[in-house]
Amino acid sequence: MSEHALDVGLDDFMQHVIEASKHRPVVVDFWAPWCGPCKSLKPILEKLAAEYGGRFVLAKVNSDDNQELAVRYGVRGIPSVKVFMGGEPVDEFSGALPESEVRAFLDRLIPGPVDEMRKQAAGQRLAGDTAGALQTLAEASRVDPAHAGVRLDAAEIMIELGEADEARRLLAGVSDDADPRVPALKARLQFMNAAGEDEAALRTRVAADGSDLDARLKLANLLVASGQHEAGMEQLMEIVRLDRGFQDDVGRKTLLSVFDLLGGCELVSRYRRILASTLY
Repeated sequence: MSEHALDVGLDDFMQHVIEASKHRPVVVDFWAPWCGPCKSLKPILEKLAAEYGGRFVLAKVNSDDNQELAVRYGVRGIPSVKVFMGGEPVDEFSGALPESEVRAFLDRLIPGPVDEMRKQAAGQRLAGDTAGALQTLAEASRVDPAHAGVRLDAAEIMIELGEADEARRLLAGVSDDADPRVPALKARLQFMNAAGEDEAALRTRVAADGSDLDARLKLANLLVASGQHEAGMEQLMEIVRLDRGFQDDVGRKTLLSVFDLLGGCELVSRYRRILASTLY
């Protein structure tokens, strides 16, 4: 028997399925000796358990010998496959599926090597190790060059570093519906393009002349692009306060674009109220 597949019954179901699934996915195969389709599905599951090398454990439950478990988990026909994560069943299928469909089912639920590398990169990024995060994402990209999530993770970092051209390259070819982050990242790039100068130079211009609305607008765009949304919106509000007619009311219009970028968060609600009180 594979080290990643085992027979489980009522006595050890809690240990090998419920508790074990809190550490990695457990795929439970409810089968019976007399079931013809079970005989074709079982070797497929065993093969994939070995192939996936510990990314999940296969627990095989003889439903004839463990009718209490079958009733408890709503097994109405066999073979019945249920995936447990965090101590709970999260998905299932019934019947003997071909290997390609079983593989697709598992891949949708079970993290792959690239997913683990993305998680590692996210931890490095959170710890301030940007270079390490980019290196990990580069390795993930070599494993799966077409993985949209990897490209978007790297694009986010590049935007934060001010590397607009590289971020644009990473986003090229990624459709807007591939991930909810895509439109937001493209919008941030637009804000970066509208800035055109570095933050220090723009802050110096604004400090020297508070009525330099061109510098305020560029600074606002740069702040929004770098994720400093509130600071950027405050610069835009100051433009609205100083001159509604500047560049055809660009302060208000750009502020509305930021609202669209951020969605319905509390920050947006607050600045909508500030804008309304300023205008009316």
